[in-house]
Amino acid sequence: MASSGATAENLSKLRINGSPKGYWAASAPNLQKNLSILSSDQIELAKMLLDEGQSHIFVHWLEPGVDDEEKKGFFDQVARLNSSYPGGLVSYIRNARNLLADSKAGKNPFDGFTPSVPSGEVLNFGDDNFVMFEEAGIREARNAAFVLVAGGLGERLGYKGIKLALPSESTTGTCFLQHYVESILALQDASCRLVEGQCQTQIPLVIMTSDDTHARTLDLLESNAYFGMKPTQVKLLKQEKVACLDDNDARLAVDLQYKYKIQTKPHGHGDVHSLLYSSGLLKLWHDAGLKWVLFFQDTNALLFKAIPASLGVSSTKKYHVNSLAVPRKAKEAIGGITKLTHADGRTMVINVEYNQLDPLLRATGYPEGDVNCETGFSPFPGNINQLILELDSYINEVAKTRGAITEFVNPKYKDSSRTSFKSSTRLECMMQDYPKTLPPSARVGFTVMDIWLAYAPVKNNPEDAAKVPKGNPYHSATSGEMAIYRANSLIFRKVGVQVADPVRQVFNGQEVEVWPRIAWNPKWAMTFSDVKRKVGGSCSISQRSTMVVKGRNVSFEGLSLDGALVINLVEDAEVKVSGCVQNKGWTLEPVDYKDSSYSEEVRMRGFRIEKADQSEMNYPEPGKFCFKS
Repeated sequence: MASSGATAENLSKLRINGSPKGYWAASAPNLQKNLSILSSDQIELAKMLLDEGQSHIFVHWLEPGVDDEEKKGFFDQVARLNSSYPGGLVSYIRNARNLLADSKAGKNPFDGFTPSVPSGEVLNFGDDNFVMFEEAGIREARNAAFVLVAGGLGERLGYKGIKLALPSESTTGTCFLQHYVESILALQDASCRLVEGQCQTQIPLVIMTSDDTHARTLDLLESNAYFGMKPTQVKLLKQEKVACLDDNDARLAVDLQYKYKIQTKPHGHGDVHSLLYSSGLLKLWHDAGLKWVLFFQDTNALLFKAIPASLGVSSTKKYHVNSLAVPRKAKEAIGGITKLTHADGRTMVINVEYNQLDPLLRATGYPEGDVNCETGFSPFPGNINQLILELDSYINEVAKTRGAITEFVNPKYKDSSRTSFKSSTRLECMMQDYPKTLPPSARVGFTVMDIWLAYAPVKNNPEDAAKVPKGNPYHSATSGEMAIYRANSLIFRKVGVQVADPVRQVFNGQEVEVWPRIAWNPKWAMTFSDVKRKVGGSCSISQRSTMVVKGRNVSFEGLSLDGALVINLVEDAEVKVSGCVQNKGWTLEPVDYKDSSYSEEVRMRGFRIEKADQSEMNYPEPGKFCFKS
């Protein structure tokens, strides 16, 4: 960009609130120096800020002893903020003023809307209907792209790294990102096997990162050879932050420590839609014949147990939008999938946050508010922020909005006058609010799965989890890991295995059910039918047992396990396991999360695995084998 001189024309552009007597014009020598270092594009950015009432940003620019590079750096930041937001900073500031005015007035975003229960599919794991949808979903998987909304660092969990690098469970040490990649590869392989002839499908994976996570995510992938995925299958899209706001006039907040920088904060995971639009990936996927986009978040290891059947529902029901959901207790702190009908006839099916749903119901003819129905759960399913979108309709919609999602603002006011903030705020957007702008003709539904099968997020640190009221989910690394073992044990029970009842233990102040520690690689089994086909009758597993399956072609018939069993085999090996396996096994030893002699990964769980003894079966060469103890 060419540098601009301090001309009368440039000076005339830099008026404050339309007045030539503004601060910039008050000291011509310093002003001329500032103008001479700026490019014409930077001057246009300055004019835009002044026109939008942001003159306070420049008040300190006449102070002596300031490096010119700092001022150029300021405009570099402004240029990034301007280019990364749909419509630029002008749109951001004007949207903010409108939303802040509504917030100050206490305007209810749902005024005029009446809630009702939308239509959707409620699945029961393992029945014929579930199996049918699972098979349909496996067939469709080769036509899907996956988008991982990788939130951020694990500091909130007591972990310094990125959350994707956390072990999803400590029996195998498999981190979340490895689990997700291997699950997608297993879906890819299973889907291709259902297609007659050769299938060369490579399911795309997009990971939305941030300044905090981008380099670390890339390093995690590269240092692990992308966990078996082709590097060309994976695309990282970095999310930019948005400007913070100081007051109801939407004045941009200057950094408290550094006056040549605007405060910024994350805009929310709703940015994933604009990133996909601006990247051009949606068109590439469309041209490649893909039909679906699946959005998921970073620390729910159970999700891929629910994805095949949910994708089958989308395909069978021809949903444009399918929200994965779980049964939800009335007033539980989880949003509810709700149909909203406006007095003017508009309708939409969206997530309504739990603290908004109950008063909305009470205000629209439901005096008891959000209550459980005859099922023992609220009729409004619990949203778990996993979406399946039909690609063509998605492309049509984001082309209209450039991927922009309806925003909200949540300022913390100093007092009831609502005139000043305790600290700066910003506009936010949520991925699941995408359906708000859809036309009435859009087919928007949901798929409800059992909580034990589909939902065990890791989002609370040990201290916070221990304070959770009794009976409510901990959502910690401890409970997330135990949920994996519970799900695998219940699936085994469903196919006829005698799995012992769990025992209750306390780790990090959290009382949890400890089931047998059963873990398998996704390529061993992605569906209920896979497990049923590979696990025969008369098998039993004691409560203290651990089973690890690392390989595709392992089957069990008449196995009695009381201890630890680890099975490793290469792709072309096949083994049938039977007989009695008994040893001292692996035990869980409690660990105080404050004990710094242990790793963060161990402390946040509150236990470590003591590997006293195990039976290990290794098959490094192709062939068919039998193991009978």
